[in-house]
Amino acid sequence: MTTNKNCQSCGMPLAKDELGGGTEVNGTKSTKYCSHCYLDGKFTLPNITAEGMKELVKQKIVEFGMPKFIAGMFTRNIHKLERWNTNK
Repeated sequence: MTTNKNCQSCGMPLAKDELGGGTEVNGTKSTKYCSHCYLDGKFTLPNITAEGMKELVKQKIVEFGMPKFIAGMFTRNIHKLERWNTNK
């Protein structure tokens, strides 16, 4: 089983997740997703696109006081995360 450092949906460092990560249907912690993206075995925003996630995360980073260009750097590779890989 692979342990990821970052959420494979939004890119947030899993170590920074205040709930310790998302949860699977059986209640175990997800090794891929944070609690903002994944709870009870389901995505919290099932219909969001990679581009939509990029904008949402960028907005949150700016709300935390980071400059927009830094937010852009942090979100530029969201589309490469596992959730958005359509070649599974």
